[in-house]
Amino acid sequence: MANTYSQVYIQIVFAVAGRQNLIPAANREELHKYISGIVDRRGQKMLSIFCMPDHTHILVGMRPSFSISDLTRDIKAGSSNFINDKRWVRGHFNWQEGFGAFSYSRSQIDSVSKYILNQEEHHKRRSFKREYIGFLKKFEVEYDDAYLFDWID
Repeated sequence: MANTYSQVYIQIVFAVAGRQNLIPAANREELHKYISGIVDRRGQKMLSIFCMPDHTHILVGMRPSFSISDLTRDIKAGSSNFINDKRWVRGHFNWQEGFGAFSYSRSQIDSVSKYILNQEEHHKRRSFKREYIGFLKKFEVEYDDAYLFDWID
């Protein structure tokens, strides 16, 4: 779009179906590259990504002409097919329904990227459930417990 200028940074968080630990560390880098390719092919900018065994965080620079829901749908569908084609897991791999999307300013990009890249250390101290509910509270997102991810406590 001519004469359209924007600065939109979104952290997207989504989980493996059943919150199983199905993303092997040995394949993480390959999955990161694949998801980054999806983001790039959709005309968006990947800023940071980290796939834990049971969930994923990505930080993207978004163009206003593309919806967060469409991008997340494309990432989840494409990466599920990729994982299944590679036969990284027994049975069928899927992401859970839904996702979280949280917006940031330009001045926060460095700290959010570092946070995402430090997921392994972070989750030694804090569960994904506590982390995710913490995001919802911090960003004052109204939610219903019945519609949150399936949790492993």
